[in-house]
Amino acid sequence: MVPNKGTFVPGRNNEIRNDYAVAISKALREELGTSARATKTVMRWTGVSDRAAKYWLSGMKAPGGWQLILLAKNSDAVLHAFLKMANRDLFKLSIELNAAQASLARAAAIIKALRSE
Repeated sequence: MVPNKGTFVPGRNNEIRNDYAVAISKALREELGTSARATKTVMRWTGVSDRAAKYWLSGMKAPGGWQLILLAKNSDAVLHAFLKMANRDLFKLSIELNAAQASLARAAAIIKALRSE
């Protein structure tokens, strides 16, 4: 009989992993397409094998940490997909920044108009 000791390690969530692979695949295919050229581009960006690049483009597997960084460095679509998965969507932030910039421009125009009177 073996005593029940140690730390409980929960199982990995396969649904999140599959969603991650599909999101990266979709982002790569939107930006690069599905041709052999797309595979070679992913290989050049990350230094991975032909097989790994094809897996990523098909959504069967997903890149690891440092490979994701290299993809995001070269691909805006991958960066946006990653931020969206992390609930740090850059699009929302950029819209808010544009609205703030427009408000500041209007305020500056009003101040300038009031000073000239």
